[in-house]
Amino acid sequence: MNKKTINDIDLSGKRVLVRVDFNVPLEGGVITDDTRIRAEIPNLKAILAQKPKSVILMSHLGRPKGGPDPKYSLAPVAPELAKQLGHDVAFSAATVGPEAAAAADALPEGGVLLLENTRFFPGEEKNDATLAKQMAELGDVFVNDAFGSAHRAHSSTAGVSDYLPSVAGLLMEKEINYLAGAIANPARPFAAILGGAKVSDKIAVIDALLGKVDMLIIGGGMANTFLKAQGVDIGKSLCEDDKLDVARELLAKGGDKLVLPVDAILGDSFSDEANTRTIGIHDGVPDGWAIYDIGPASIALFAEKLGTCKTVVWNGPMGVFEKAPFSGGTNAIARVLADITGAGAVTIIGGGDSAAAVEQSGLADKITHISTGGGASLEMLEGKVLPGVNVLQDK
Repeated sequence: MNKKTINDIDLSGKRVLVRVDFNVPLEGGVITDDTRIRAEIPNLKAILAQKPKSVILMSHLGRPKGGPDPKYSLAPVAPELAKQLGHDVAFSAATVGPEAAAAADALPEGGVLLLENTRFFPGEEKNDATLAKQMAELGDVFVNDAFGSAHRAHSSTAGVSDYLPSVAGLLMEKEINYLAGAIANPARPFAAILGGAKVSDKIAVIDALLGKVDMLIIGGGMANTFLKAQGVDIGKSLCEDDKLDVARELLAKGGDKLVLPVDAILGDSFSDEANTRTIGIHDGVPDGWAIYDIGPASIALFAEKLGTCKTVVWNGPMGVFEKAPFSGGTNAIARVLADITGAGAVTIIGGGDSAAAVEQSGLADKITHISTGGGASLEMLEGKVLPGVNVLQDK
């Protein structure tokens, strides 16, 4: 990575303003997945090791509508962060202004403060300069370690860099090195696996990857659009009919590189209680049934193809894995990637639902790298420059 990091500057005695990604799922004020908190701990420990005056943390959480909303408060994150960091973490109910400044000033030497949700201000997502300047007043140096938000030009991810020396955190560095490395100089054969519901979300990524990969495996609901474009009867399964021509163009461009499912798991309802059946992809989907997962023959085919690969990037589940009857395909691909990682391959999970699925499967520690940012990962794979990275100081 050609951007400066916390290892390239002296943080001792300075107020370090850090943009983190603590956009964690909450249920009744309880954190249900602490992946993003755990991912940030090495960076915060490295900053604290430099003996800063204070560490001030900013993050968004969820999508509050235009103002403060207790449902999206970061308050529950502070005690969990303190436990994992092994360091006291204060919380400020204000994000900027006199109250936030007073909370920062009250910290002991080397103290850590978590500010309230940056998205409680409408100006955050508009990259409002006034808000960014208020944020910058809390620090002497800005560290962006929120890869999951780096594709957004917001006040707390990009705007604040107009007012402070700005560098990358260690998680940001790790994310960029893995994803950029996979694109620029992968060990081959190099495969990408794309799933999820919609082709429209990933047209640009598919188009960009086809020129780089040796193989592109398509699963999930988006595979239905490609199958229908080939003339396969998918019944009433999820399909973007307005993208059939795009799918045909991508199929023509991809040729033998594009690998599609050869069978499917059908369900008679979208539920944990659904009845299921397996069909060959050319058998046709009966009335009242729909495709919700890849079948065993597809799993075997994908496993065979992936078994030879030295680099694999995966973004998007193979089916509706959140429903138990249709989680088999996604879990099987996670196991395949764990196996080839053990055999020396570099495996990268591009955030989002596929990251959640790998965590859920218990195989996260057997994957080379699991990204914390789904959207940011996709934009990097597409070859875009991320605003939250672009503003950081060059080496």
